[in-house]
Amino acid sequence: MIKAIKGFNDILPDQSAKWLHLEAILADVLGRYGYEHIRLPIVEQTDLFARAIGGATDIVEKEMYSFTDKSEPPTPLALRPEGTAGAVRAVIEHNLLRGDTPKLWYIGPMFRYERPQKGRYRQFHQLGVESFGSALPDADAELIAMTHLMWQELGLNNEMRLQLNSLGELDERYAYREALVTYLTDKKEQLDEDSKRRLTTNPLRILDSKEASTQAVLANAPKLADFLGEESVAHFEQVKAYLTVLNIDFEINPHLVRGLDYYNKTVFEWVTDKLGSQATVCAGGRYDGLVGQLKSIGTDGSKPVKSEPGVGFAMGLERLLLLIEAVAPIADIPACDVFVVAHPDVYGAGISYAQNLRHSRPDVRVKMASATSLKAQMKKADKSGAALTVIIAQQELDDNTISIKDMQTGEQKTVAQDWLSNTDNFSRR
Repeated sequence: MIKAIKGFNDILPDQSAKWLHLEAILADVLGRYGYEHIRLPIVEQTDLFARAIGGATDIVEKEMYSFTDKSEPPTPLALRPEGTAGAVRAVIEHNLLRGDTPKLWYIGPMFRYERPQKGRYRQFHQLGVESFGSALPDADAELIAMTHLMWQELGLNNEMRLQLNSLGELDERYAYREALVTYLTDKKEQLDEDSKRRLTTNPLRILDSKEASTQAVLANAPKLADFLGEESVAHFEQVKAYLTVLNIDFEINPHLVRGLDYYNKTVFEWVTDKLGSQATVCAGGRYDGLVGQLKSIGTDGSKPVKSEPGVGFAMGLERLLLLIEAVAPIADIPACDVFVVAHPDVYGAGISYAQNLRHSRPDVRVKMASATSLKAQMKKADKSGAALTVIIAQQELDDNTISIKDMQTGEQKTVAQDWLSNTDNFSRR
């Protein structure tokens, strides 16, 4: 038997209905803030991610699905491991920044080769949001406020904690990196093996190590906040002030960093204690240099390339659904509201009735089974989850009526054919 690849999971109809419900709520909140939907390809040039994410990151070094296509010469390609780089590429390629400050969102699968575990798969799904053109701290605060509203709409507001940090600018971060490496080098033998490797590749990622021994070493390490310049500090203070005005609680996490090289200034995460070690549900921050960094690909570097500020976040949908199931489960969503059953001798009349009902009541989902026996059709109606079953046989046709069965109570009655056209008689649950 051919089976799905490890870490690439089917989402079956009983679950996909909940996915659609979740996505509809998220899309509604995004619409309230004026964000527009963009659809991005899942395959990009490998160099896009190497330049944007950073060649020394775990994603590029170990996790990216890379291959070459059949062109001559072959082009190195990769399945997207994250969405921001592709969104920035699209903004640059289609001149969306010309005279505008686009606010975009996308949703779909991402791909990383890592050990599959609950809520963390090799093909996983993210909602990504990107806001371009504003370097001001209100753009940071707007994204955080938008995620806060999402938690309220999903019934998760009491389950989430907001953590903030500032990474400062590149030169500030480099100065801090040197101090951190100097400090940790003297204590290298006390670090876990992964942190030892990161010491020469991506030392800031050591800060978010989950190993107790490494965290003990970090307790007396230099603090990034001490290396921030006046402008970075002022930006961060204003973000915090906006959140206070909006009554959004937050905590400062000095060890909060990003695994991607393009972030600067504000970074944030929404975390929960309801998912064990997989605590982060949503993460984001500012990336003011990424547009210029990608614009410079293919240039000789002799002329400076103007960048544009940006800020965004990504939300893992598998993990979010796990949290919802743990604290505010979505009720099972049936495939239909009304199931129409028709005797095989008058099945054409049943098809006609169902089609007319779909036209007159677009808010109601109507399903039929094939023209088998009434008994077989009723069995399928029982399994459908429909609130009502409409039964049509020769007697109903002769009397210009329909039989209605309440699938919750089992009560059955005969009513006029247009009974369901009246929203007062039946509304979708």
